[in-house]
Amino acid sequence: MPWQFSSSLAALALLVGGCASTGPRLAGVQVMTQQSHRGWHDAVILRNGTVEAVAVPSVGRVMQFRFAGESSGPLWENERLLGQPMPAKPWEAAHGSFGGDKTWPAPQSLWNWPPPDVFDAAPLAFRVNADRSVTLTSPVSPRFGLRTERRLVLDPEEPVLRIETTYEKVAGEPLEVSVWVITQTRDAEAIFLPVPAPSKFPLGTTTLWGVPTNQLTCLPGNLLRLDRDRQASHKVGNDGSSLVWVGEREVLRVDLPRSPGANYPDDGCSVEIYTNPDPVPYVELETLGPLRRLQAGDRLSATNVYRLARRNCAAPEAAAKAILALPMSRQ
Repeated sequence: MPWQFSSSLAALALLVGGCASTGPRLAGVQVMTQQSHRGWHDAVILRNGTVEAVAVPSVGRVMQFRFAGESSGPLWENERLLGQPMPAKPWEAAHGSFGGDKTWPAPQSLWNWPPPDVFDAAPLAFRVNADRSVTLTSPVSPRFGLRTERRLVLDPEEPVLRIETTYEKVAGEPLEVSVWVITQTRDAEAIFLPVPAPSKFPLGTTTLWGVPTNQLTCLPGNLLRLDRDRQASHKVGNDGSSLVWVGEREVLRVDLPRSPGANYPDDGCSVEIYTNPDPVPYVELETLGPLRRLQAGDRLSATNVYRLARRNCAAPEAAAKAILALPMSRQ
């Protein structure tokens, strides 16, 4: 559904390319292009009075979602690739690639490894829309005949970012595919996976990848806690709609509402968590949309909602429950 902005907010200037727009003054959000971010100079920044989202089209990612005026945020940014252009094979340039938030087609069995062409190794075009959303557009994938669009919408007041990811089937044979979004975050104090009631998974999570019993804790209130293992990688997932990352100062929640009765990849998972071992300590919050068979001309979309909060609770479980109690956005 289209994003609706509140008409009662005070007007602020839309900034494009660092200059005030001569168009109508719109409320709440500034959009700035050709900004500097950690060595890149083509960043597009959406900012309200509370938070800002930073996209870097030249490396095809949303690199950060943070409180306004701060130099860091929950998203992991690979120090080895800061300011670097897109290499032909990013995953060979540095483990974990650039970091940030990106999209891959699911299931992974479509392509195995490495990630296919435009989904992880191509710069994106961008445009600033009249409603002050920003759209990032990929080239067409030679392998799958898919083009991706990612529309970033920042709430005019709240610390809430929506990213609508759309796959457009442009050419080629029909393809059954799901929209998969990977948000790479910094190491967490803990990560939480709410368990829906009922869940198709008896343990609250899939056992496809094995359950890390030393790192996974079942908590009251249908909540699973996952702690990163320094020695080995792990992945868990379930048929829920939310993921929560708890850091030292911030808490990040990612939501993708699940479609009842739809078919999902990975044995029915719609949310997943991956943790990477040392010496590259990052975590991935992953969402998967329903599987759909696309023919040329078809489009498939999934919209993630990201809410950022200050951590005001000493116990990470309390911080997770506090952000899960908040509404994700005003409808």
